[in-house]
Order: sequence, then structure tokens, then C-alpha cells
Amino acid sequence: MTEHHFPLAAVVAADDLKLALCLAAIDPAIGGVLIEGPRGMAKSTLARGLADLLASGTFVTLPLGASEERIVGTLDLDAALGEGRAQFSPGLLAKANGGVLYVDEVNLLPDHLVDLLLDAAASGVNHIERDGISHRHAARFVLIGTMNGEEGELRPQLLDRFGLNLALNAQPQPAQRAEIVRRRLAFDADPQAFLTRWQAQQDELRERCQSARARLAEIPLDDAALEQISQRCFAAAVDGLRADLVWLRAARAHAAWRGAECIEAVDIDAVEDFVLRHRRRHNPPPAAQPPQSQLESPSSNDKPGEQPQGEGQWGELPAQAQSLGVRREPPRWAKKP
Repeated sequence: MTEHHFPLAAVVAADDLKLALCLAAIDPAIGGVLIEGPRGMAKSTLARGLADLLASGTFVTLPLGASEERIVGTLDLDAALGEGRAQFSPGLLAKANGGVLYVDEVNLLPDHLVDLLLDAAASGVNHIERDGISHRHAARFVLIGTMNGEEGELRPQLLDRFGLNLALNAQPQPAQRAEIVRRRLAFDADPQAFLTRWQAQQDELRERCQSARARLAEIPLDDAALEQISQRCFAAAVDGLRADLVWLRAARAHAAWRGAECIEAVDIDAVEDFVLRHRRRHNPPPAAQPPQSQLESPSSNDKPGEQPQGEGQWGELPAQAQSLGVRREPPRWAKKP
């Protein structure tokens, strides 16, 4: 029996989150998306909907009790010794290649396993070694982690390694809540009919994701964009340089999403909150003190919506999207270039 996933195109509002998911699908090297929010906010529905936009359509769930061997796979040493070759039994990373690897309550997963997943997501390769015998295979997947902060936090070192981070609004407006329930009931009553109803919008998203992914490498990671990003990261007092790299990649993915040929200010602005939400420090480092001679002789260098009601209707667009002149229907993340 075929498992039907609720289409991402039919999810009410959550426009920023849907955009972030699509950007991570365009460039998995961004490092995945961490979604925060209480239970019952359709976090898993969004992750499953993203899988249907990818060419493979693969969706793999990683259980909290999974062992390291189940995740990375195993090597059969007896076969290696007897037959002169390593026999590899694939794990979840191999099965998720080309699709989505989903970890619910990732904050409850042991730290060393989270670290392992993030390494594979960033490199696109899984390397397994046992007693001098090794095996490597492609592991290019979109890592989606969800968590409820009330049940425990991720260590800062691991939190930082997720490329993008968003939080779902726990209190949608009444009209929005009603539309969410309305669509869910329609899907549960007749999944095939619901999918047919949203097929055109879902196909548009799939084609746009694939097209953006194909043109990604043609968009340069230019110095002008990097300088703007580095200045903003410094102003936000983020630790390390991961934010700079992720921001640049995410901005390029957004440019590809728009169908542009280069990174522009609109791309840098669009992904800022996704990148900095979990990295921004409240207290920026103190400004460096000028030399005593400068203190004595000042110089110029001293200055430092409307709610959805039916098919084709969307929740209110973020203020950022409105400022870019995006129409209400379809929203920014779903609009064709």
C-alpha cells in the first residue's frame, strides 16, 4: 500500500519554514534545518512534504534508539578475509542518499550520534572503517531535525552545526487554525483526492527546486557578498566562521531559487534570520580600544495577514516578503521565477 504524504504546497502559512526547507534541498551542504516548536505543529508533516519535492522522494526516519552501526552501516570482516573484499551492509545514511533524513526530538539523541549525522550532512560522504578495512559511499541528504525546547536543549556546539534554524508559531490565529484542521480532515478522508487537488502546485514546487539545484553551481560565491555577510556576522558577535559559510551558501541557494545569476542584497537579507537565530549572541564583544596617541589626537578613524480560507489561499506573508513586493498568492517560497 502506497504511503501518501501531505503535500508541502498545501501546508497553511509557515512560509519562512517552507522556504528554508527548499533552500536546504537546493544545497544540502548548507547543513540541514532544525525546526523548533511544541508538539502538534506539523513539524514532521513539513519534513515529509519536502521529500516529495526531491527526485528520489526518499524519506528516512532515524529512531532515537538507533545504534551507530544502524546509522552508518556495517562491514562484514569474515567476507573481507575469505573473499578478499569488504561486504558492506548499508545503514540509514545510505538509504537516505538523495532524500530526506528526519530526526524527531533530535535534542534527545545522544550527542555523538548527532555529531555523526551533521558530519555526513555537511560532507555528503559516509566513511566507515573497521580493523583497517574501510568503505565510503555518497550520503547526500537533507537533514531535518525537530525538537521541543521544553524537553531539553541541544549543546551549543551541536546547535551551531545545523545550517538553518527556525521556530514555529505555537499560537496560530483562529482562522488559520481552522483552515489547518479543514485541510487535514480533507486529506485524511480521501488522500488521493486531496493530492490530486494540489498536484499542480506541488509539481510547480518540485520543478522549481530541481531547476534551482541545477543552476546552483553557476552562481558565484563572490567576494562582495562575502564581505557583507562577514560584517553582519561580526556585528552579531557569532562564534567561529560557520555562520559566514552557511549564510553565503544559503544566499546563493536563494539566488538560484529566484532564478538570478548572482547573489544580491535581497538574497542575503532573506536568509539572515535562518542563519543567525541560533548563533547570535546577546552581548557583542567590546570594541577594540584605540591606541593612546589616537585618544589624544582624534581623527576620522575614531568614529567608530490575511488568513487562508480555501484552496489556493495562503497565510499572511512575512513582512520581509511584503517589502520585496511579493504577491499574497502564491507566497514568496512558491512563486515561480
